Amino acid sequence: MFPAGGILAGIAQVLLLDTPAVEAFLLAFLVIVVGIQGLWAFLGHYFRSDEIAAFIGWPADSPFQKEVAFGNLAFGVLGILCLWFRGGFWIATAIGISVFMLGAAIVHVKDIRETQNRSPGNAGPILWTDILTSLVLLVLLALYFL
Repeated sequence: MFPAGGILAGIAQVLLLDTPAVEAFLLAFLVIVVGIQGLWAFLGHYFRSDEIAAFIGWPADSPFQKEVAFGNLAFGVLGILCLWFRGGFWIATAIGISVFMLGAAIVHVKDIRETQNRSPGNAGPILWTDILTSLVLLVLLALYFL
């Protein structure tokens, strides 16, 4: 859902605002996929912790869900701030979220291998989104800044 929003926002910037494509897609992904999705993930991990834990296939009643929520909130705020701050701020935001998401992907793959946890929140679209979003952001960063 959020990556599709990033793609649509990037296309809209290119077509309607004549923004260069790499800049448009990088900004769209930072604001929508990192920012808005981060805020959404915060809401889920904080206010629906037990449901999210069950979706991932992990035990309920863990304060860890709320800790993850604040990590998501931090990246959500950074992503939104990319509307006003550019340059190195974009680099730091994209690298930070990529480390977080690729780290989460490693944990999910390890859990799949060790416990055969194939819950949708562990082995489904979230796993692929963690990997692909990171790769897209890093490629766009390289194209924009190098």
